[in-house]
Amino acid sequence: MDGRTLYFECYSGISGDMAVAAMLDLGADREALDRALSSLDLDGFRTEVTRVSKSGLDVCDFNVILDEDNHDHDADYLYGHHHGDGHHVHGSEGHHHHHAHRGLPEIISIIDRADMTDSAKEVSRRIFGIIGDAEAKAHGVPLEQVHFHEVGAVDSIVDIVSLGVCIDSLHVSDVCFSELYEGTGCIRCQHGVIPVPAPAVANIAEAHGLSLRITDSKGEYVTPTGAAFAAAVRTCGVPRSFRIDRVGMGAGKRESERSGILRAMLISPDPASDTIVKLECNVDDSTGEALGYAAERLMAEGAKDAHYVPVFMKKGRPAYQLTVICDEGSRERLERTILEETSTVGIRRAVMDRTVMDRRIEKMDTPLGRVQVKMCTADGIEKAHPEYESLAALCREKGIPYREAYDIVMAAVRARR
Repeated sequence: MDGRTLYFECYSGISGDMAVAAMLDLGADREALDRALSSLDLDGFRTEVTRVSKSGLDVCDFNVILDEDNHDHDADYLYGHHHGDGHHVHGSEGHHHHHAHRGLPEIISIIDRADMTDSAKEVSRRIFGIIGDAEAKAHGVPLEQVHFHEVGAVDSIVDIVSLGVCIDSLHVSDVCFSELYEGTGCIRCQHGVIPVPAPAVANIAEAHGLSLRITDSKGEYVTPTGAAFAAAVRTCGVPRSFRIDRVGMGAGKRESERSGILRAMLISPDPASDTIVKLECNVDDSTGEALGYAAERLMAEGAKDAHYVPVFMKKGRPAYQLTVICDEGSRERLERTILEETSTVGIRRAVMDRTVMDRRIEKMDTPLGRVQVKMCTADGIEKAHPEYESLAALCREKGIPYREAYDIVMAAVRARR
């Protein structure tokens, strides 16, 4: 992971093929994608990556072309149809694929046998599982009775595998999404007129906390595949400010009131802005060990600091106040960790500006060997501290006390100045 964040700007909604195109435009590994798709135990399709003009802009287009049919499956809507032994999910616009109905286990097996990384497989499996749960709820049947037709069709499997391969090949640390802009009104499917957002999309948004922005535009802009992709890969909220490292744009297939473009950006923290979020909660029925584990996990998941202090609450109850410092992009993830790991039922937060010294890590030769030293500077002030793990490793190797090693390293730092 390179520390960058992948940001999807969903002002024209999101679909599977739009997201694949945007990531290819960003530089996702086309060879890895072709290798994975050619290894799928599926026949009767090819893919095409082209440049098209949308609203006068040059954008990337990803298209799955079937031998017997050429249409945009992701512009279809997923609705159910009771049929004999199971619940079949069909497209809404009358496109009939001549494929066997596929259950989730068969689709997972196809993914597992493909030539792609374990991480890419995991993302693809997660997307299918999220759609399956949403469809089962929409139609009131158990998951094992949902026999995917549209979702299980060749083109949908290709789209979802492509999503897994592309996001894996970008090697990003975090993924965030704007609000998912959706249209209004109703759409006609094979079995009648149903509302927008589509039932599967609404269920995914409910189950995974996705933010929908309902617009005045008529029609459906967020597809179940697009919503499931967001639910499967989102790790953080959109940062308040950032630097754009690269932009990719993916084309939607239909003409509409909105631009029909999904913009994806590789972003990194804005060095000119150092805004942090302080999260705080009181915990009155937790052991020190449990809080120690919570603080350790919070640090591992991106907190800038996590600590807790003893306090007395109402009725003289002894308790702890847990404080976590993080950036806005990590806030949602860390709030979830706090709720998972502690007994608190609420978290206070405040956005703060801060002043920090410029920091860099230098490798220094000392009498004990090479040690990593954090160098901090601001307005002519200099501070230096040996990195703990680096110094501790030398202590274990040399068999000397930490304090003694610290003094030797700091003497070497002062002598160099």
